[in-house]
Amino acid sequence: MSAILKVEHLNVTLHHRRASKKLVENVSFEVRPGECLGILGESGSGKSMTVKSVLGLLDKNFQVSGSAIFDGQDLLKESKEELRRLRGNRITMVLQNPMTCFDPLYRIGNQMAETFATHTSWNAQEIHTRSLEILEQMRIRNGEEVLEKYPHQLSGGMLQRIMIGIAMALQPELLIADEPTTAIDAITQYEILEEFIRIKKQKNTAMLFITHDLGAISRVADRILVMNSGHVVDSGSFDHILKHADDPYTRMLVEKRSAVMHRYRQILHGKESSHA
Repeated sequence: MSAILKVEHLNVTLHHRRASKKLVENVSFEVRPGECLGILGESGSGKSMTVKSVLGLLDKNFQVSGSAIFDGQDLLKESKEELRRLRGNRITMVLQNPMTCFDPLYRIGNQMAETFATHTSWNAQEIHTRSLEILEQMRIRNGEEVLEKYPHQLSGGMLQRIMIGIAMALQPELLIADEPTTAIDAITQYEILEEFIRIKKQKNTAMLFITHDLGAISRVADRILVMNSGHVVDSGSFDHILKHADDPYTRMLVEKRSAVMHRYRQILHGKESSHA
């Protein structure tokens, strides 16, 4: 099966005043329909910068080179208008903090309606019906009441699920999730990851899952790309990353995660012993 997105030799350079700094260097990857590619790295590794450059979300101070072929189109050569159209229809994004993605002055229903009016041909009744269906699919109860609420009246997990529902209702060929579980509690993280797994299996949607969390990426990604300081330092299956990584940075990420899980098990075992 051919790739829905193929990025080759991507470079991003920031020009500020008389200085220049390369932020992403010679990054290449591809993702196929029904596949999730996880991009793993700590803050400043270049993972989000890579995706923003591909989607044309950087300003004129950034110079981008290489190629990003999406269904035959080189995204790096498309106009801002064409990229905006693609981002709303064939490519959708779920961002890190759902609170910043909703306008606090407007009800959830109004904001969903505006999005669908812009990117679909649905009439007002269809939009209302589809909005309720989305809330139900995202396991959000009392849909009519939720549509009348303002963003601050809902939890971060509920807002995140609504964002995912909106993104998937547009039936994208590529879904990009940028740190989608960072700002929410552990239980809701699990539920959100289950939604991504369900979407991948049922919709055959290609996905890019960007995170610093090795645990989260291990659940949803088919392949993992590890980035550090703007470079790809390792790639492969989760098993490869966990057991056979050659790169010192990758091994450090694995060891940090393993140490956290080991400490968690120690605490859990201690609690169990204290109740014995």
